[in-house]
Amino acid sequence: MTSVKRVHNFNAGPSAMPVSVLEKAQADLLSFEGCGMSVMEMSHRSKEFEGIINTAEADLRELMGIPANYKVMFLQGGATLHFAMQAMNFRPAGASADYIVTGAWSKAAVKEAVKLGATNIAFSGDADKFSRLPAASELKFDPQAAYVHFCHNETIHGVEFKDEPVVPAGVPLMCDVSSDFLSGPLDVSKYAMIYAGAQKNAGPAGVVIVIVRDDMLERVPANLPVMLDYKAMAEAASLHNTPPCWSIYMCGLVFKWLKELGGLDAIYKLNQQKAKLLYDAIDGSGGYYRGHAAPAARSIMNVPFRMPSEELEEQFVKEAKKAELIGLKGHRSVGGLRASIYNAVPLESVKALVDFMAEFQKKNG
Repeated sequence: MTSVKRVHNFNAGPSAMPVSVLEKAQADLLSFEGCGMSVMEMSHRSKEFEGIINTAEADLRELMGIPANYKVMFLQGGATLHFAMQAMNFRPAGASADYIVTGAWSKAAVKEAVKLGATNIAFSGDADKFSRLPAASELKFDPQAAYVHFCHNETIHGVEFKDEPVVPAGVPLMCDVSSDFLSGPLDVSKYAMIYAGAQKNAGPAGVVIVIVRDDMLERVPANLPVMLDYKAMAEAASLHNTPPCWSIYMCGLVFKWLKELGGLDAIYKLNQQKAKLLYDAIDGSGGYYRGHAAPAARSIMNVPFRMPSEELEEQFVKEAKKAELIGLKGHRSVGGLRASIYNAVPLESVKALVDFMAEFQKKNG
């Protein structure tokens, strides 16, 4: 463990990374495995980088059990670009696509989709301030939809699907998994496409991991701009142009770290433990701290909560920062407080937050 000062990092993204990963990157910074160059300096066409990206893909396939008939791509643009790309690539002219809207990010996906064609809102939780997930009976799907899209975990509102929605037979299911990617097992075979911005659980900002079933790539229309064409990106193995080399390298280190921990089952158990500790502190506060999401929909990654007044919330953030508890201010769109407890946030950090919450309530309750 490094002797350098480290704070308790609850930022929502970019977010905490494993210390051992950072130390490995530090050791490789000037000369990657003795080659005389940093990953930031080497050609993306070099044998060294070819080894980096191929190993990262192989480790990710092993971690997630990704079937052979899926392509894995390391792309750019953040999940936000892929809101538009999926519509451009997989919704044919004249067709409609279904969207389940459970928070700010699935709402943002719709905003991009409607610019490009017909879009059906199969469910919206807006009336309930995005505090819950839909019951099966509330989902109004179009059986002819080009695909169904949802967001597995809403970073801002703290609601997380525990199971995939059941969609009409033959309709492809697509998902933004950015903020709970690699937080536990996920059956990739249930999806036509999943994608994730890396900066929550998988690595630093700058790379998006896209996993697409092979048959979907045959639906990509001709003459899309090449950088917006999933088929072209897949055929080039993520190397049509210079990829975000350093970010891909860092993701590869995170994948190895997860494997060393025991894989996604092991990290899921730890994440459940961290989440229970924090939610128990909220629920046991007598209403002083109030969780946003309905208990059945609670995220194990992002925990938004409120206090009796905005003034107390501001005081909480200021005093928490002095106690080296960083990143607890809620998203600007909803206010309040939020703790993001991603894979690399250690149990000790959550314990420190819970202790701080109890002491704050004792002094100011």
